[in-house]
Amino acid sequence: MKNPRRFPRLHLTLIIAIAIIVVFSLPDDIDDVSSPKGSPKIVDIPLNLGKPSTPTTQLAPATPDAPAAPKTVETVEPDPKAQSAEAPKPAETQAADVTPVKVIEKPLSIEPQDPTTAPVTAPPVTWEPEYNITTHEHKVQSGDTLTSIFKRYGIPQKTLFNLLDYKGTKPLTRIKTGEEVILQITEDGRFVGLRYAIDPTDTLVVSAEDDKFKIDHEIHTIEYKKRFGQATIDSSLFLAGEKAGLSHALIMELANMFGWDIDFALDIREGDTFRVLYHEQWVNGRKIKDGPILVAEFINQGDTFQAIRYTDSDGNSNYYTPEGLSMRKAFLRAPLNFTRISSHFNLKRRHPVLHTIRAHRGTDYAAPTGTPVWASGDGKVKFAGWNGGYGKVVVIQHGQKYSTKYAHLSRIKSGIRPGKKIRQGQTIGYVGTTGRSTGPHLHYEFLVNGVHRNSRTIKLPQAEPIAKKEKDAYTRHSKKMMQDLETATRLAAHSNYE
Repeated sequence: MKNPRRFPRLHLTLIIAIAIIVVFSLPDDIDDVSSPKGSPKIVDIPLNLGKPSTPTTQLAPATPDAPAAPKTVETVEPDPKAQSAEAPKPAETQAADVTPVKVIEKPLSIEPQDPTTAPVTAPPVTWEPEYNITTHEHKVQSGDTLTSIFKRYGIPQKTLFNLLDYKGTKPLTRIKTGEEVILQITEDGRFVGLRYAIDPTDTLVVSAEDDKFKIDHEIHTIEYKKRFGQATIDSSLFLAGEKAGLSHALIMELANMFGWDIDFALDIREGDTFRVLYHEQWVNGRKIKDGPILVAEFINQGDTFQAIRYTDSDGNSNYYTPEGLSMRKAFLRAPLNFTRISSHFNLKRRHPVLHTIRAHRGTDYAAPTGTPVWASGDGKVKFAGWNGGYGKVVVIQHGQKYSTKYAHLSRIKSGIRPGKKIRQGQTIGYVGTTGRSTGPHLHYEFLVNGVHRNSRTIKLPQAEPIAKKEKDAYTRHSKKMMQDLETATRLAAHSNYE
């Protein structure tokens, strides 16, 4: 019996290779049921593809803490020359030359990119021509104008004229001595811009480009800080105020607050005391000024006077007593800052020039020539001009009942004429010695229904008290201010009040 025909070994090898190829051409999503989902599958493939050009690596299984990596397959490309040069070998010989290749499969995982580790794309770079810009900080001198300043720094007048045509540049025409104008100019003399502080809270900023201008304003916020001061008078109010750390402006404000009740030229005594709670105004970390006074107390010859600042619903600010009565009287007790009273109200005085007994129906306040004279109350100018022995005179009518006269003025302030309405404290003229006078002083008369009265002793009419609609709000405000004053006083006894 003939032996059955055997397949050649070469055919058998080809069949095995085709079977392996079919197996590995199956879809990737068929999982190995013998391993957990998501773990790597390692398969050995014996192929005679020549020696690998790079070593292969077997990856460790993924752990729960490590994120899954994208599926990767490490393969080795066959060398075409080696394949064409080598002849087929018997199966036994091929088996000895087979190099196992590791194919590693991992599930593909796509996660959002961490923005903190994402690559940063640099913004596009724009190149601009460079200019050497010089900044000039010019302090305004007496006689300076914007025209002379521009000329000094070589800026064409045409540039200035074009600039002043723009809306919002009018403040530049009103610069004052001591202020500062900051200019920026290129090396070739081209105007770049300027800065000018109109006031501590508003800075005008001009930028120039191609003969065109941009006008801006930098607005700065005022920060208010509370401060406290107190002192006992041993010589004068000003020296005591300076000792308490008050500026001259605050001392004057304090005197004006209580000026209707206290004559600071005649009534002050050694041992009088005062305490003040006030604001300081700061901008950008720099103190710009003091004030206003929030609450103050003055004890004069044993009498206590208290004043509280209150701003009503209409935005009007005034000082009132804790009970709501106005500190402001209808008339000032004295219509100027004076040195002394040179002659009192006296109906039997001997006239210093005529040397006869003639009634002195007013009060003479000695003061340097040029000292401002104020209207003692609201009213209307009745007369302004020369009046015989009185020299230059202003007479003001205050309603139907009261009138005041101001005589021997060196000059009458411009604009003061009959019929003009006047506010209390407004300057109407200046101290002089015109007419029959032996030295610079103000002769002041106070008339009630046409009869001369002693302005130093008459009980002055009170101004309007706090309005009824504001009464409740003011009562709460007054209570708080007096509490703050007491708190500041206690703190000052231990440390500086901030």
